[in-house]
Amino acid sequence: MKEKLILVTGGSRGIGAACVKLLCAQGYAVALNYARNLEAAQAVQRECEAAGGIVHLMQADVSEEPQVMAMFAALDAIGLPLAGLVNNAGVVDVAARVDQMSVARLERMWRSNVLSSFICAREAVKRMSSRHGGQGGAIVNLSSAAARLGSPGQYVDYAASKAAIDTFTLGLAREVAAEGIRVNAIRPGIIATDIHASGGQPDRAQQLAPQVPMQRAGSAEEVAQAIAWLLSDAASYTTGAILDVSGGR
Repeated sequence: MKEKLILVTGGSRGIGAACVKLLCAQGYAVALNYARNLEAAQAVQRECEAAGGIVHLMQADVSEEPQVMAMFAALDAIGLPLAGLVNNAGVVDVAARVDQMSVARLERMWRSNVLSSFICAREAVKRMSSRHGGQGGAIVNLSSAAARLGSPGQYVDYAASKAAIDTFTLGLAREVAAEGIRVNAIRPGIIATDIHASGGQPDRAQQLAPQVPMQRAGSAEEVAQAIAWLLSDAASYTTGAILDVSGGR
């Protein structure tokens, strides 16, 4: 398995970090992409390598095409075929109504949550597709339960960006299905990670837990398990699927 390389964007914290750790434990070589927090990325790398894993650090802001191109060039230099991509990097913003949202906020949301997934997937397809001489592979996009809930009064822009990821997943899955690439998405619900703090609501997961049928927030590790399954050969006939990991919400 260590001859299979998986790229995880936004892999230094939260769901991304949980994915890196689990995939390493399952025997994959992992490329951990991070934008700025080298210390956090190195901490994940040390933990994985202490357990015998292989983690390559890849610094890039994946909303910027030149940085994505440089990252994929560095991936090529590793010498292992790319077998999978987890499009996890993304942002949220402070709670606001649509009539309070600036164009700068909206542009940041689209670039970080939608454009980044498109350009990373584009480069992954160029390396994995049989049409381009590749050996096949799998892409897992990170959507959100917000895509079907709308997040009124909080994050309609975030919800809309994740709805775009749902449509992107379905279209790309059908586009490359005959080329050895499976494309699926995960829609996490209320997950206890520090992304809520970046949106100014560090206790949001705990506050919303009573709204979840299972009466609790989920963990990053639970989401990572679903992602790892979609990447694996156990999901060999699964493509174009959008899997809710939301405790029934």
